[in-house]
Amino acid sequence: MARFDRNHWHGPSEISTNTETKYVLRVYSHNWRSKIEIIEELELLKSLKNKNLSVSFPIEDKDGAYIQEINAPEGIRYVVLFSFAQGEKIRFMDKETCFRIGSLMANMHNHSENKNINRVSYHKESLIELPYAYLKQFFSDKLPEMEFIREFGGNFQNSDFDNTKTGIIHMDIWYDNMAVTAEKEITIFDFDFCGNGWEILDVGYFCKQLFFIESDKEQYELKIQSFLRGYQSNRPLSEKELRLIPKAGAAIFIFYLGVQAQRFDWSNIFLTENYLKMFVGRIKAWMDYYEKKEVTVVK
Repeated sequence: MARFDRNHWHGPSEISTNTETKYVLRVYSHNWRSKIEIIEELELLKSLKNKNLSVSFPIEDKDGAYIQEINAPEGIRYVVLFSFAQGEKIRFMDKETCFRIGSLMANMHNHSENKNINRVSYHKESLIELPYAYLKQFFSDKLPEMEFIREFGGNFQNSDFDNTKTGIIHMDIWYDNMAVTAEKEITIFDFDFCGNGWEILDVGYFCKQLFFIESDKEQYELKIQSFLRGYQSNRPLSEKELRLIPKAGAAIFIFYLGVQAQRFDWSNIFLTENYLKMFVGRIKAWMDYYEKKEVTVVK
């Protein structure tokens, strides 16, 4: 089943030879990613594939090119064909799946630690300040939700993340961007937001998404422990990094709220004060949960 997401269209394109093979065609929005940015994304995916990490990877054409161009009515749009991720999207995943996601994320970070990519770097300006500026185009800065974001930014410093591990990060690892088979084999896709940053951002974002999905917080705690143990089975997390998970998860949610404002057009009519209240309410609930609770990993 094809799907639309916030930036581009994904859908399998079936090609028949002796057997049926599925691929996924991504058509980038006009003026969303530069060709250089796409090239960098594809180089990352090829390097992860070469390390036998389970990601959806680009497929070259008969001339060895990966990126095609189409003349859409609005202008040039880039097109890339990707391998098909076998399996299903699973919103309510079990503990074993969470463990395996953590393990795969850690292996990706092992491969990309201390490396850089010619794309965005994630820090206070790109995570908080620019999103707030985008939101101010639509909402009064006197709204309580806008005040919350501004206050969060005041308590967020790049130095908070000093002495934590950095590298190339995915920035959008959650159930909607992975396929899980019946044998619990996991394939991660949609690296559209990959860039440079603190690796704990990926960890915090997955935890924050799981927190929202699991209304039963006892189940959340069991699953988040499995995820973190899976991660630490391949890559250690320092006590400081664990403490930063709430702040990291909240920062990425603010970032994506800014993306929705940046990309606002006739197609996302949900960008209203009620939506802002709901979205910021989720961030507040997450921060309130961890106000008197530290993230630990039970061995």
